[in-house]
Amino acid sequence: MAQNQTTVNDIQVTGTQRVDASTVLSYLPVGVGDPVTQVQLDQALSALFETGLFDDVVIEQDGGVIRIDVVENPIINRIAFEGNRRIDNETLQAEIQSRPRVVFTRTRVESDVQRIQDVYQASGRFAVAVEPQIIELDQNRVDLVFEIEEGPLTTIQRIDFVGNRAFSDSRLRDAIESRESRWWRLLTTSDRYDPDQVSVDEERLRRYYTSRGYADFRVNSAIAELTPDREGFFVTFSVDEGERYRFGEIDVASSLPDVDFDALDNVLTTREGRWFSSEEVEESIGALTEALGDQQFAFVEINPVVMRDRENRTIGITYEIDEGPRVFVERVNITGNTRTVDRVIRREVRLAEGDPFSSSRLQDTERRIRNLGFFEKVEISTRQGSAPDQIIVDINVEEQPTGELTLGAGFSTADGPLGEASIRERNLLGRGQDLRLAFSVSGKSQQVDLSFTEPYFLGRDLAAGFDLFRTERDRQEISSYDEELTGFGLRLGYPLGPRLRQTVRYNLSEQTIRNIGPNVSRFIRDQEGTTVTSLVGQNLIYDTRDSSVMPTEGYRLTVGTDFAGLGGDIRYFRAVGTGSVYYPVFDDVVLNVAAEAGHIEGLGQDVRVTDRFFVGGRNLRGFRTAGIGPRDGDGNALGGKTYAVGTVEASFPIGLPNELGVRGRTFSDVGFLTNIDETSDPNATGADRIFEEDSVRLSVGVGLSWQSPLGPLQFDFGFPVMKEDFDREENFRFSFGTRF
Repeated sequence: MAQNQTTVNDIQVTGTQRVDASTVLSYLPVGVGDPVTQVQLDQALSALFETGLFDDVVIEQDGGVIRIDVVENPIINRIAFEGNRRIDNETLQAEIQSRPRVVFTRTRVESDVQRIQDVYQASGRFAVAVEPQIIELDQNRVDLVFEIEEGPLTTIQRIDFVGNRAFSDSRLRDAIESRESRWWRLLTTSDRYDPDQVSVDEERLRRYYTSRGYADFRVNSAIAELTPDREGFFVTFSVDEGERYRFGEIDVASSLPDVDFDALDNVLTTREGRWFSSEEVEESIGALTEALGDQQFAFVEINPVVMRDRENRTIGITYEIDEGPRVFVERVNITGNTRTVDRVIRREVRLAEGDPFSSSRLQDTERRIRNLGFFEKVEISTRQGSAPDQIIVDINVEEQPTGELTLGAGFSTADGPLGEASIRERNLLGRGQDLRLAFSVSGKSQQVDLSFTEPYFLGRDLAAGFDLFRTERDRQEISSYDEELTGFGLRLGYPLGPRLRQTVRYNLSEQTIRNIGPNVSRFIRDQEGTTVTSLVGQNLIYDTRDSSVMPTEGYRLTVGTDFAGLGGDIRYFRAVGTGSVYYPVFDDVVLNVAAEAGHIEGLGQDVRVTDRFFVGGRNLRGFRTAGIGPRDGDGNALGGKTYAVGTVEASFPIGLPNELGVRGRTFSDVGFLTNIDETSDPNATGADRIFEEDSVRLSVGVGLSWQSPLGPLQFDFGFPVMKEDFDREENFRFSFGTRF
């Protein structure tokens, strides 16, 4: 050891510019007069490199003299980005570590290159290439330029599944969010490769299978392979379906006293013998929690105990109910609503500060906020509060456009082309108010409607509103008269139950019938003149549909009654009932069965033609508007006091990808319209003769609906099968709309 040591007589530092020589000497573990070894010199060399201040360091020993020669790293003068069109400079600058007036190091630049590539790959551009360029300046300064070749969007070229037997590849592709790249997906990002989305898709596949009986399902792997041209990915999911199970014995057990088990059994959606479904188990837990809350058990824990019988392929479930920890809502936070005021959202929240926490009420809150139609996304999460028995509810929303511009068009053999337009704002000034202005114009009619609704009148769940309307109709082709209608209406709606709602209303209108020809029937001539109608009415609505826009299951029932005679010239009583049921026959096929019926009866006077029911067009496809029912000798529609219509319609995919929103329909409509106060002389001829048959009309047809970027389009082709000679047909109808 003594032979390897040399006493230091002098230390010389060369090459420094900005860095002081004393700084270099501070990294040398010896000084003048100290013994030095090669190991110590190697340690000093490593320490100087690790400072990041030097591009090169050389330490030499010549006897007792140590010479240290350094090449300083330059200072970054400025940083620039070239070729970046998709991501701005500010975003990239925030991601890298290099900064102006900071020492340049190659290690840091290499890390910055990787970070820029990560940013582009996160936006779907995996073919990005980043090349750093160094421009040397005087005074040992450099400009750092990142030359970026962004490359095309890296999309998913193909999605494959391995191991699936029960469901086809196309069915599983519809079950996940990721999509294969196609030309029609120019306006979406679902075909861009995103590793996080692939992970979410694994969970979606699991839920898809377990909700259809495959309780042992698992995803073995999800592999994404980049194509040689780096412009796309091949994504392959390897799955193990396992066996399919049915529900076995279903039971409810509880350690709580005085539980009404009969009431709990009635709310369960899981039934013995049906295919196992994890979604139904979750729904049953929510229903049990809500039912127990109704029995004054606010704090419960429900644990589904699974009894799997692999031999018989059944899964029995016992819902064990125990007393849960006492947890209260400490605070409800709402974020993301930049336009909608807090109270519009908060009044839909079923949990208030200080209430016992309830998961079922939390789910009901999410459903109610979604049903507002103001938000594209609604996410509700919970976290620990300031104490173990306190919980904080966080509600995050993402707003969507609530203004609507709706255009409608149709065609009939009598009216030719017709159109309508409406402008509507469903969230006026972010207060949840609904304002609508509608125009309808054709060769036969002009109509203007203005309506306003305040959904929470006086701070309560009262939907109050008014309507102003003015209508001019040329009904010469239908009933040989012109009609003018002007009036206003007031309405108030309120809940009677969780899904039951009632609306009461008052209407005052003035109607003028004019331009009646001299040779028309007496039935039409009797309508001429001006009358005033003062009407009070109500509607009861019971709605269990899963969606009010495109329902797939549930039903909707309405009963409406009107009484005219609180002043004015017209007196009658009218009742109308409707019902519509939606049932998913298969995964993608929805059956809709609907019916509608009504009757109107004059009170001390005959019912006017203008107040009667008319059937055809919208409610009986294959026939034109007012296309069936009693007519006079000139072919004028006289309407009817009693009617009923029904429809059976199946909606199904037509082989196109689901995200296009194109579905086919096949339907059959049936209905009749009859019963008028006027009687016809059997010997009458010409205009005063009445054609009326109490027969049922029937039509069949097909249709197409498309949720296009411009709004929903609907096409219907209807063909009468059972009809009368005096009926009016209309084989084709369509409508479309858009939203802004």
